Amino acid sequence: MSLDPPIAALLDQMQANGAAGGLMASGSIDDARALMGQMLGGLAMAEARTDVGEPTQIQIPSDAGPIDARVYRPASEGPHATLAFFHGGGFALGDIASYDGQVKAITQTLDAVVVSSEYRLAPENPFPAAVEDAIAAATWVGEHLAELGGREDRFAVAGDSAGGNLAAVVAQQRRDAGLPLTAQLLFYPITDPGTKHPSLEEHGEGKLLTLTDMQWFEQAYAGDQDIETGLSDPRASPALGNLEGLAPAVITTGGHDPLRDDGNAYAAKLQAAGVQVVHQENPSLIHGWLALAPLSPAAAQARTEAVLALKELLA
Repeated sequence: MSLDPPIAALLDQMQANGAAGGLMASGSIDDARALMGQMLGGLAMAEARTDVGEPTQIQIPSDAGPIDARVYRPASEGPHATLAFFHGGGFALGDIASYDGQVKAITQTLDAVVVSSEYRLAPENPFPAAVEDAIAAATWVGEHLAELGGREDRFAVAGDSAGGNLAAVVAQQRRDAGLPLTAQLLFYPITDPGTKHPSLEEHGEGKLLTLTDMQWFEQAYAGDQDIETGLSDPRASPALGNLEGLAPAVITTGGHDPLRDDGNAYAAKLQAAGVQVVHQENPSLIHGWLALAPLSPAAAQARTEAVLALKELLA
């Protein structure tokens, strides 16, 4: 299917402005972080208003130091289900502030408490720093559900892209630890960096996330090790882990995304392992469409459908 027209127009504009080379086109992590923050900030300003109030700022304790987080609560009376959310950005970019608009929209549609937490970023903090922080955050949230206004029996994890990777790893970790998890929602996740799927080449140029970006992010996350060795741990590549007995999953992908085949393959592997999976494919969308809802009705619909599928699992 062809690109969603509003997204195609955005990419054409970026091409005309010389900004279609990817987030890491300059080679500077500071420039990439500033560019992503600027893009997400502008999109957040265009988000439709919700009845979700301003989040509560908290710090979650961990062995590596406090983790900044934001707690979003719906306007309806609780107790609610609770969702631990992890932002994307190739393990190197992004933060909870730039995801504020997206998380408010998710909170309203899901009608749940959402805790959006930071994690240490590469290359300054390579694997396993991010996943250690994600596990610490999810563990703390799971131990404080009632305090947060949540139900003890309704706890899920979610994330997009690299955040989807972290959510998938947390789901495996909680299963191994015998800790209850009701569901997981993975937006266009990266789950197997070592496998070079065809979609990487098919859509690796001119669609926000480039093949060059992917290679830079993966090496930054692997640190001093080569990518194949450094990311062979199931905590970095959840597709390599034991998938049996995991919480039901909603996995949603984009047809023009370099990570399309990765997410589709993970959905198939989960199903083969006997896991309940709601797999939503969005053939006209690109990577990062979660943030593009304000300018793309197709992205807005995909976001709503994914969150409603999670809501049904939580019900």
